[in-house]
Amino acid sequence: MLKIITVCGNGIGSSLMLRLKVEEICAENGIAVDVESCDFNSVLSKQPDLIITVAELAKQLPAGQPVAVVRSYINKKKIQEDALEKIREMAGV
Repeated sequence: MLKIITVCGNGIGSSLMLRLKVEEICAENGIAVDVESCDFNSVLSKQPDLIITVAELAKQLPAGQPVAVVRSYINKKKIQEDALEKIREMAGV
């Protein structure tokens, strides 16, 4: 099972909305995932298989961390366009 963390600045609303959309997208595509939402500072101490966040936060993450950059926290179509290929790659499907 692929461990994904969705990240926003405060880890409250935006990352939760993104988590729900990522879960929906993965379920629709038959990809088993465990998705957690959190704030930027907390993600630095975690070891997910993939982080999904917006560009402004992604560029602040440590080099080498697998990241999918999305244009929106809530627009499912944009999230799918931006992240599904990377999720498939990381899940090996």
